Amino acid sequence: MGVDPTSLAYVSAALCGGGVLVIGLVNLADPGYGREALRVLASVYPGYTANRTIESVFIGTGYALVKGAALGWLAGWLYNRLQQSKRQG
Repeated sequence: MGVDPTSLAYVSAALCGGGVLVIGLVNLADPGYGREALRVLASVYPGYTANRTIESVFIGTGYALVKGAALGWLAGWLYNRLQQSKRQG
């Protein structure tokens, strides 16, 4: 039994994007919250800065959505391939 890579992509995108969105929004209200996590994301996502602006929150969320979807789909696809080769071998 395999997993649907598209469904896993949606779930992963929602989790990654939702996490960055929540951290970013809470950081707008409380400057100390998630500061280091946002700095790490700024070092990985090109064009994203850890500024305390709503634009930065949306840019970081967009990057996280894309990353989550891509990695979720890849994980589902890889799982299915490994399960298929396990059954054949």
